[in-house]
Amino acid sequence: MAAPEAANNAGAQMSFIPMLTLGIPSNPVMALMIGAMIIQGIQPGPSVMTEQPALFWGVIASMWLGNLMLLVLNLPLIGIWVRMITIPYRYLYPMIVVFCAIGVFSLNNANFDVYLMALFGIVGYVFKKLDCEPAPLLLGFILGPMMEEFLRRALLLSKGDPAVMLTRPISAAMLALAAVLLTLVLLPSFSKTREQAFQDD
Repeated sequence: MAAPEAANNAGAQMSFIPMLTLGIPSNPVMALMIGAMIIQGIQPGPSVMTEQPALFWGVIASMWLGNLMLLVLNLPLIGIWVRMITIPYRYLYPMIVVFCAIGVFSLNNANFDVYLMALFGIVGYVFKKLDCEPAPLLLGFILGPMMEEFLRRALLLSKGDPAVMLTRPISAAMLALAAVLLTLVLLPSFSKTREQAFQDD
């Protein structure tokens, strides 16, 4: 039990490294964190350590405190956590919705925020039924504006010539690497589709 829990905590905390240093979310949770930081006017990236040292070192200190609190709470209360697992989801779900509504309403004391939360909850339910993955949506939502901004800067520096992306060694290498990785990701799905087609024949 100790080994997987230690690996889980290490993985969750190490995912902050690319987010705080490069501004790149490694999973959907980190994408939400980046969105929250951007809303607060904080741009994640290499400059966050110098421009926001209190935030950077506060996150690191919170990891130490969080692990300490987990140790203090989990050892004496492990029986309660085990019993909570046995609670049917049909009882937990209404309580989760109520707490979410209370949290959203407490931000601006506006009913519109609660209605907006309910609307996005319905949209999320539809996406789940359609087997849509939330990670690409979050990554696109967070990285899309950043990509547009830096693409605009590059085109301004090159006086509108998009060929600069292929003539510069660093950008050409990064684009080639992205193409190779995309091919490696899509190749198994193509192979599986081809095997199914041959089996049907």
